[in-house]
Amino acid sequence: MKISKDEVKHLAELSNISLSDEDMESLRHDLANILGYIEQLSELDTTGVDPTYQVSANQNTWREDEIDNYGVERDQLLALAGANQAENQIKVPKVL
Repeated sequence: MKISKDEVKHLAELSNISLSDEDMESLRHDLANILGYIEQLSELDTTGVDPTYQVSANQNTWREDEIDNYGVERDQLLALAGANQAENQIKVPKVL
């Protein structure tokens, strides 16, 4: 399957990455190979083959939710936070 340089450029812009001409050509080639492989898979006759949704027998594996303070008590942590605390919690800068 052919991928144009403009399509690769558009994908790079959507991904917010900058590509050199060499990288763009390499990526164009790789994407064409990947899409060609997917195209081959699409042509397979799967008549009579049951769909496979999950290949392992794992289903909803749960573990107990245990609190581990790693040997440090809350009061010690709050004391280290100094002025950066409010309502028994450590205040941190906003990320978003």
